[in-house]
Amino acid sequence: MNTDNVEYSAFSGWADPPADIQPALTGDLTCDVAVVGGGLGGTATALRLAERGRDVVLLEAEFCGHGASSRNAGQVAGAPGGDLQLLDLLYRKRMPGMVRLAERAAHHVEDLITAHGIDCDYEPTGNVLAAVSRGQMGRVRRVTRILQRAGAHVERGTSEELGIPRGFLGGMRELAGGMMNPGAFTFGMRRALLGTSARVFERTKVTDVARERGKVLLTTPHGAVRANTVVLATNAYAGEWDITPPRLSVPIWVTEVETEPIDPVRLAALGWTSRSGLVTQHVVMENYRLTPRDTIVFGVRRLERGTTYPLPRRKPDPALVEELAEAFATRFPALSDVAVERAWGGWIAITSSWLPLAGRIGDNILYSIACNGHGLAQAPYLGSLIADLIVDGERHEDLEAVWRRKPVFPRPVMMGPLGLRTIWAVDRFNDRVNGSRRNARRGLAP
Repeated sequence: MNTDNVEYSAFSGWADPPADIQPALTGDLTCDVAVVGGGLGGTATALRLAERGRDVVLLEAEFCGHGASSRNAGQVAGAPGGDLQLLDLLYRKRMPGMVRLAERAAHHVEDLITAHGIDCDYEPTGNVLAAVSRGQMGRVRRVTRILQRAGAHVERGTSEELGIPRGFLGGMRELAGGMMNPGAFTFGMRRALLGTSARVFERTKVTDVARERGKVLLTTPHGAVRANTVVLATNAYAGEWDITPPRLSVPIWVTEVETEPIDPVRLAALGWTSRSGLVTQHVVMENYRLTPRDTIVFGVRRLERGTTYPLPRRKPDPALVEELAEAFATRFPALSDVAVERAWGGWIAITSSWLPLAGRIGDNILYSIACNGHGLAQAPYLGSLIADLIVDGERHEDLEAVWRRKPVFPRPVMMGPLGLRTIWAVDRFNDRVNGSRRNARRGLAP
């Protein structure tokens, strides 16, 4: 697969930055609720608060949608993220609640698209946990049983039965969710927010969060906001302030890649009739999806940890793009001559438990964080639920499923440099073993 002429983007491959970036905050102001962070979580929180008549201010360091909200693969997941076998072992009683939250989050996104007339190429195709080996197919069977026992709407089948490429043995489809252009969706949510009474300040970085005489003081370079209640919705960037609980999450850089446009006849020959997004069952997944522009977007495979705040601006690592291209050629051998056209990436947050989190820091600071790669659906849903909690004073049952009574979190052992290298090595070892077995069945030399 040719990677000689890749466009390495410092932003997203899905959309251009908005032309109407809002002025930065200058001076001091007060409000009822201040939201810090203009990703999908923060935007949805502020939008719901404004719709419910609250005086709300949103502060965003760049522009709404600048972070992972617009940079992901556009797969609206309908099931919980993380290692579901491990989660079932540790949190079996909580699994029905997590499944319910995930499916309702996917439907909530569909409702937002309809309510605000957002044109984001949404396709309700579901997503498939796809197996590239017999070992992964065994994992799929176990995960299917876990999810069905917890009440999930899923179906298992062969690649032909699921309508996915024949380079995959089969998998399990989540019946909720699907595919979209995440940049178009994120900026559609931004437009909806700007059409409300909410006061939105972009290019306004919050440098400190502190309490002052019963209120929360947010300091920025050219002004300050005093609010009765604050919602922190900065996800991977949450570690920049002293008030943030230690070990709340780990910032992780993930990369996405897009091919050049592919002849529709060649795409049709893959047998990808369902157009469902694909997520492999490696420890660190590979994701693949079709786009309306006859390209394939794919990515992740390796996690790169951020070690210092503020998190650096960066572009994808060409070596990882090359590695992703090699994996693509293995999964889609008939398209091994297709070139990579562009690559981009973004910072996401991973928790030590691999569960999304929400809670309070004291009485008047709330947070939601770390949907662990499933934030395209879950972040706006949790944001809306937090807004309802602020207005109504009661936690919805889906918010209760991820609520932490105390902001105390264990050390994320496997998210250290050694742990991430070990995970990568295990995945690559299994790929080599499975590749050797495939070659043996075909009578090829190793």
